[in-house]
Amino acid sequence: MITDNNKKLAQWAMDYALKNGCQAAKLVLYSNSNASFELRDAKMDRLQQASESGLSISLYVDGRYGSYSTNRLDKKELETFIKNGIESTRYLAVDEARVLPDASRYYKGGKPDLQLSDRRFETINPDDKVAIARAAAEEVLGKDSRIISVGTSYGDGESSSYRLTSNGFEGESKSTWFSLSADVALRGEGEARPSSYWYESALFYDKLVKSGVGTKALERVLRKLGQKKVASGKYTMVVDPMNASNLLSPVLSALYGSALQQKNSFLLDKLNVKVGTGLLNLMDEPHLIGASGARYFDSEGVATERRSIFEEGVLKTYFIDTYNSKKMGVEPTVNSPSLLVLKPGNKDLNGLVADVQKGILVTGFNGGNCNSSSGDFSYGIEGFLIENGKLTQPVSEMNVTGNMITLWASLSAVGNDPRMSSSWRIPSLVFEGVDFSGL
Repeated sequence: MITDNNKKLAQWAMDYALKNGCQAAKLVLYSNSNASFELRDAKMDRLQQASESGLSISLYVDGRYGSYSTNRLDKKELETFIKNGIESTRYLAVDEARVLPDASRYYKGGKPDLQLSDRRFETINPDDKVAIARAAAEEVLGKDSRIISVGTSYGDGESSSYRLTSNGFEGESKSTWFSLSADVALRGEGEARPSSYWYESALFYDKLVKSGVGTKALERVLRKLGQKKVASGKYTMVVDPMNASNLLSPVLSALYGSALQQKNSFLLDKLNVKVGTGLLNLMDEPHLIGASGARYFDSEGVATERRSIFEEGVLKTYFIDTYNSKKMGVEPTVNSPSLLVLKPGNKDLNGLVADVQKGILVTGFNGGNCNSSSGDFSYGIEGFLIENGKLTQPVSEMNVTGNMITLWASLSAVGNDPRMSSSWRIPSLVFEGVDFSGL
């Protein structure tokens, strides 16, 4: 928690830096805490609790830039810390692109509370947290003789920050989170030891789904029994909502100013170019009340806004911060997305699978990578063979390969089942003619 005294200290530190040789500065005061209770077979295995608070300051000195952090928040020690930072910055190379954002772009306040923080956070009984994790384990234990182990975990956390810049920005944010997870390992055929998991998360304790997590994990691992490779070839690929974001992640990374400025992006020079099918409609929705990822300003203090990223497959924006905009000579936007929403279709995962004659449902990615310059990718996968609209065989130890632009140009259906607790609301996805290698 950040107090009024903490804020006064931050304001003093800003003034001190400006009076001692610094022409501009930005400062972040932060306070974070988290706890987790991990159980193995319903018995306490590990308890972790951590908290930290500190101050980070970015100094702009004679055309040079340096960033420094400390967790020693005593005024006398901060004097020495800031003076040393200013002196150290003078040894660095001049970088004219290092400037604060234009003050007109800052969030000015006045909008409603985003409701991201649970006031009950500090009053929840630790015994209740352990009981929730234990109940998740008890949903599984004794349900199948092949169970080797059951791991369950309850976790929660709180984070607060207070930001200042020397050209007029002041902003504060606070959020909480709660999670419950379960993982189950089984004794399979021969040496096989399949495992699977499930989890739920929420910003508020009362909204956390506290039952069914263990049951879901057990259901998911039982479906894996008998996994094997199937024939290599082109298949329709269906990706469940737990994993769909993995295919969007390289696309988002390719939109960042840092990648574009270094010419390390397969979406370089693709603004206003159609790179996906008409079903690719992706929005950044930063102002949704009570939603994970919502925020009124980015880490620079720049005001966020509702923003179209892809519209009917056409790329509409990049994420370019102040530094990279100066390096590239283009207008800045915002430094990163906040809350991604892919426009949903009208069928759930089962409905999408029922429409597929020959395909593979991907329920997990196991390693692999995507080349950020070319968009070429190769990922290990597990899931299920789809034949005539039905799941017929669990599969594993297969690879899916291709190119990101080619892949999104083959998007043929979008589900209606995003995980609403996530800051990436990406539903099930269907792609045509995707290369899989197996037997």
